[in-house]
Amino acid sequence: MLLATTETITGRKIVRQLGLVRGNTIRARHVGRDIMAGLRNFVGGEVKEYTKLMAESREQALDRMAEEAKTLGANAIVGIRFSTSEIMSGAAEILVYGTAVIIE
Repeated sequence: MLLATTETITGRKIVRQLGLVRGNTIRARHVGRDIMAGLRNFVGGEVKEYTKLMAESREQALDRMAEEAKTLGANAIVGIRFSTSEIMSGAAEILVYGTAVIIE
């Protein structure tokens, strides 16, 4: 499955558009991670616990979107975009969406 943030894929011709596909996940903070993040807040620097959590969340959302595209018969997704929103205090949704296509 080819994934692109652009509307086309250089060197490939889109022969059919199959429609919108999306994947999402909602993740809540973990108490243990919150403690470590709080300590890191005192000394500054990257909050690695949350960086890892968000990276895992993005990958899960991408995987879910790709699975949806495969069920439609797509071999690529173009125009991929990410969105993040806070659902409630301590929980966020990662949403990824794009257009499922068949390319030559």
